[in-house]
Amino acid sequence: MFHSDQGIQYIACDFKKILRKYNVQQSFSNVGYPYDNAVAESFFRSLKSEETSQYNYKSFDELSDSISEYIHFYNNERPHQKLNYLTPEQIEINYISQLK
Repeated sequence: MFHSDQGIQYIACDFKKILRKYNVQQSFSNVGYPYDNAVAESFFRSLKSEETSQYNYKSFDELSDSISEYIHFYNNERPHQKLNYLTPEQIEINYISQLK
């Protein structure tokens, strides 16, 4: 599942072809209602300010590696204020341990 706003880059034919190629279903937030996509918007703001705006990438592979490393950092190492300074991984571990 790929959820986004209805920005031009997400409704472009080439982008839709890529999603279809990988059997990824597309989901959109409501027009003019950014709260539908608040979690994704927050993540992308962090990605841009903490990672991609800091570097000039020389290749797509370099950009892809940087984003992959950032996603790992964001989910496993970076404390989140809204999660009481825990990581998403720690929240998931805590949740799973409560189910046992």
